Amino acid sequence: MGDASAMLPVFLAAPEFGIPMKILNLSRDLPISHFRSLLPFPTNSFYITFNGKVISSLSDLIPFSTITVRARLHGGGGDGGSTCAESRDCYLNMYAEKKPDKVDPNETRISKWTTCALSAEPLAPPCVIDRLGNIFNKEKLLQALLEKKIPNQFRHIKRTKDMISVTLEEINGSEGHETRFQCPITGLEFNGKYGFFAIKGCGHVVSTKSVKELKASTSACVVCNKKFTEADKIVINGSDEEIEALRGRMEEEKGRVRHKKEKINLSGVKSVGDGGVEKIRKKEIDAGGGSKRFKAVDNAPLNANKKVYASIFTSSKKTDLKETYMCRSLPLARN
Repeated sequence: MGDASAMLPVFLAAPEFGIPMKILNLSRDLPISHFRSLLPFPTNSFYITFNGKVISSLSDLIPFSTITVRARLHGGGGDGGSTCAESRDCYLNMYAEKKPDKVDPNETRISKWTTCALSAEPLAPPCVIDRLGNIFNKEKLLQALLEKKIPNQFRHIKRTKDMISVTLEEINGSEGHETRFQCPITGLEFNGKYGFFAIKGCGHVVSTKSVKELKASTSACVVCNKKFTEADKIVINGSDEEIEALRGRMEEEKGRVRHKKEKINLSGVKSVGDGGVEKIRKKEIDAGGGSKRFKAVDNAPLNANKKVYASIFTSSKKTDLKETYMCRSLPLARN
């Protein structure tokens, strides 16, 4: 292809055509179109690049350069037929419409069972529950009560009587783990995978499965054997149906207490356990409108005649005379 000074050794690569790399000695004056015709491919099916750029002349190359034969894509412009307007619209919508973040349900479940429902801090004894089965760190709930910062969803908690102290069985060596507590009978983790309930009387928290496995009576705690009734069981972090049942029981108990107070106010008697009664002082019952009427004779001077002293403030003694048909105009018995 000419003398040695005019020759240009180059490496030729065509990876998209399955041809291994070759070395060629080309003439610097060789037109690029002629060089394209020497290759065993249709001229409209490829283009030649050097360092990622399409070359138009071999004279711009240096010896031992690597030129690459690339296959040309046929059809559209490689954009799938979309226009610039469609591209801009998609780009803007990507920022205009923010999709809500997906929350892992497992993370939500574990958080509900391992953190305080009020402060979202990890559960740490002493712990308490309310009558709807929500569990709290006792210190945080008392602080919120004192500062009157109870959220609306916990507005049914108004005093310490609305809290129930519970005993949680801690797992040995659970420091640094998400789940720190377990059922004292079966060892099931307190993480929401299994149902748990608290017993109002003794405060023990056990799994529902423990009662079934031991075939224990529902009238005695499986930990301390203390007797309890079905109304003393409070499901912890229950379903919507269970929460509604607990709410109905709570309202029923409040109604009974309210009715009991009204009955005490009316009868003047209050119960003192085992059917006993205790009388309330008349002064406490009559306070606020039902008290005894004041009489002037109660403060009569010493050695004074009460009837005479009372006559100062009241009319004289009524006469036994009565009006008749003939003396109706006389002022008889009108005092």
